[in-house]
Amino acid sequence: MDWEEIRRQWSVLGVYDKFEQLVALALTFLISVIIMVALVELTKEIVLLVAKGASDLLDYKIFQSIFGQIMTLLIALEFKHSILKMAQRGESIIQVKTVFLIALMALARKFIILDIHETGAATIAALAAAVLTLSVGYWLVRERGAPVQRAAGEESRSSPLARLTRVTGGRES
Repeated sequence: MDWEEIRRQWSVLGVYDKFEQLVALALTFLISVIIMVALVELTKEIVLLVAKGASDLLDYKIFQSIFGQIMTLLIALEFKHSILKMAQRGESIIQVKTVFLIALMALARKFIILDIHETGAATIAALAAAVLTLSVGYWLVRERGAPVQRAAGEESRSSPLARLTRVTGGRES
C-alpha cells in the first residue's frame, strides 16, 4: 500500500474511524517498544547464562523461564501484528480467530512455565478445559468463515452443489 492509497482511504474515513486508526497505530508503536525492551532483556539474560556456562541452560527452571519469555514475545508479536493488520485494512475490529489463537498461545505459555509440582490438579484441569474450549471456539469460528476462494463463478469445494457436480460429472441426477 503506497502513501497515495493511504491518503485516499484516510479522506473517506469518518471521525471515529480515524480515531480508531490512530489508536491502533499508537498501540502498535507502544507494543513494538515493549517487544524491543523485552527482547533486549531476554538477550542479556541468555548472554549472561552462556557466559556462566552452558550447564545452567539445561536447568529446568531456567529453561522454563527462557521459553516463557520467548512465548511472551511471540504473543506480543502476534498481538501487534493483528492490530497492525486491522489498521492497514481499515477494519474496525480485530478478527475473532486471532483472539482465539492469541489466547491459545497464552495458555501454551502457561503450560510451559507451569510448575507441575506446585500446581494443583484442579488448576491443571481448568487450564486444559480452557484450551479445549478455546480450540472448539476457534474451530467453530473458522468453519463459519469464508469458504475456500476459487475462481469467479465457481462453487466452494465444500458446497453440496460442487460435490454433486464432481460426483455426477456435471450431469443432473
